[in-house]
Amino acid sequence: MPEATDAALQHTASIEDASAPSGNDQALNDAEEEQRVLLAAIDSFQSYRTAAHYNVTHLRRQSFYALPQAHWTLLAEPPFSILDTFNEVDDAIDANADIAEAIANAALPPFGIALEEDGEASHEGNSNNNEVPWRGQATPSDRDKARSTLRQIYRDWSAEGAAERDACYGPILQALQSEFSSTPDREKGNISVLVPGAGLGRLVFEVCRAGFAAEGNEISFHQLLTSSYILNHSSRADQFALYPFALSFSNHVSRSNQLRKVLIPDVHPATALEEASAGMDIHAFERLGMAAADFCVAYKEPHSKDKYDAIATAFFIDTAPNLIAYIEAIQNCLKSGGIWVNVGPLLWHFENNPPGKPEQGSRQPSASDPRDATFGNQSLGIGEAGSVELSEEEVVHLVQHFGFTMEKHEWGVHSTGYIQDPRSMLQNVYKPSFWIARKR
Repeated sequence: MPEATDAALQHTASIEDASAPSGNDQALNDAEEEQRVLLAAIDSFQSYRTAAHYNVTHLRRQSFYALPQAHWTLLAEPPFSILDTFNEVDDAIDANADIAEAIANAALPPFGIALEEDGEASHEGNSNNNEVPWRGQATPSDRDKARSTLRQIYRDWSAEGAAERDACYGPILQALQSEFSSTPDREKGNISVLVPGAGLGRLVFEVCRAGFAAEGNEISFHQLLTSSYILNHSSRADQFALYPFALSFSNHVSRSNQLRKVLIPDVHPATALEEASAGMDIHAFERLGMAAADFCVAYKEPHSKDKYDAIATAFFIDTAPNLIAYIEAIQNCLKSGGIWVNVGPLLWHFENNPPGKPEQGSRQPSASDPRDATFGNQSLGIGEAGSVELSEEEVVHLVQHFGFTMEKHEWGVHSTGYIQDPRSMLQNVYKPSFWIARKR
């Protein structure tokens, strides 16, 4: 069976070509910087095992033995058996690391890096493994992103994450089905849907599976590499055991809750898309792609003008420091009469940033993140200075101001967590907005 969504892998491998103009030194520097950032993401997955063992269990063992001896001796015995718990968490880390390393290893060949039989990497023309270019690139921020990306697989690609997906993706899929149910091109697979902020690719996959031509857009290399692995390289359903909550020790009713596993992916994408191609003029493998680019830059370009029949955004618009930039890009690339379907809260990711700083607080501006890169004289896109946080009412007014008619608008009808452990003593619940806006 052919691999699914080869276009997704090709887009990821050539990201530097899409981001920087050619023919000048700045373009070369930008391309080199983007490659360095990509290699740092690869390194963060490859070093997940070592970093997690050190930060999660090694340091905890040190803290445990720093207790008074009578206390740690008590807690080492049943029914507590804390040292046994640390060992079980180590086993969970190893299982998660198998996934992380599979993601990294799938991304290495385009850079001329091959894995030897002993698992070591070697670079073409270089016999010294210590000099392979991805080693030592990851920053603590990169490793945090690798850890959170693995947890997100629970939401997008496990059976247990279906409740969150149904709450977020379900209304979008229903709206698309309703809008295009009687459109002749629907059966041909010619109706194009763009999914900005595609993350790990599940919504793009489901849109394609429903018979549409689906394009995902994502800027995060961690997300792109993970979605590419699952869509292009996973060999079967339930291939890996993932322990999404094992690395956190807070708010667990029992250790069995902390250490429970899920199997991923819950479906084999290639098999599912093969089945979804029956009776279609265009095979699903040709209807699914991922574009690696800054949404605010790439989709304002003339080549994207009036290109898509629908835009689907899920938990996306609040990632904008300036929502107007997102709306302008959507207004440019959506066809007249096309619909924009949105589900999500307003947890503004850039809130409380100092003026002129693209992101502060949870993430410091860094050369290791493509959002902070500059591309010659081009727009910085999401990295431009300035930010503003709007209320739900203000968002609706802004969307209408830019030429959209709000045909449906609900708030509080759906509720969901986000990578939420349903058995945790702490439950964070979103009541996201849902709306359908048509471009006039």
